[in-house]
Amino acid sequence: MRGVIPHRTVGDMSLTSPLVLPTPHDDLRHFHVRMAYACALVAIAGFIPTYWAPVASRTFGGPPILHVHGLLFSAWPVLFIAQARLAAAGRFERHRAIGFVGISLATAMLFAGIAAVIHSLKGASASDFEPQARAFAIVPLSIVLSFAGLVAAALANVRRPEVHMRLMLAASITVLPPAIARILFLFLAPEGSAPPGQGEPPTVAFALLPSFLANLLLVIAMVHDWRRRGRPHSAYLIAGACIVTVQIARIPLSSTTPWHGITTWLLAFGG
Repeated sequence: MRGVIPHRTVGDMSLTSPLVLPTPHDDLRHFHVRMAYACALVAIAGFIPTYWAPVASRTFGGPPILHVHGLLFSAWPVLFIAQARLAAAGRFERHRAIGFVGISLATAMLFAGIAAVIHSLKGASASDFEPQARAFAIVPLSIVLSFAGLVAAALANVRRPEVHMRLMLAASITVLPPAIARILFLFLAPEGSAPPGQGEPPTVAFALLPSFLANLLLVIAMVHDWRRRGRPHSAYLIAGACIVTVQIARIPLSSTTPWHGITTWLLAFGG
């Protein structure tokens, strides 16, 4: 609810019209609109030159699951912007109605992400870099599972808007490392290198670079909280701690026997 001052005086002139002042919640919602656009910009910068442009020119030869995966994960930033704008405009009934679409989309993203991991493992199973592919599979799988977990936590806090919107932002940031990795590939990869998703996969440790670059958006959100509230919100602190823990822990876990067993189960599950 906006604060209202019913009467004020400027010089000798009395003003009886109400003065509507923005509340901290208004500022937070508009900040989240800007952050939603930032997330979309990163996704666009990463996937237009490496996926959508090749698709448009019919030079991308991936299987249908990769197109489904690309469509769903590209739809999320669009939906996130729409939801952030609706909340900033105070159109909460529409925001809640479209939220059901978001639940369906996030669920589809989870299953499409797992299916894409299985496809990648199958493609590498008969290649010389099967061990690297099995190890690296922990990166996309941990990303999509972290995303699903944060969305679920946000939905569990739907009646606490200050927590809900922060967790949705954290979830949206979680899926950005693949886009950032593609941006790094465009600028840093030697000429003639195989595009992302083809050839030998990178090391799990390399995935820390795009992951930590994506985390900078969460740091920006925490700094915004610090300036407005005097401290970062606990939702950011808990989500950030979980995200970083997963990003670091997957390096040693990717070479363990249990993880190798999980990749074997995924291959068997995928037929």
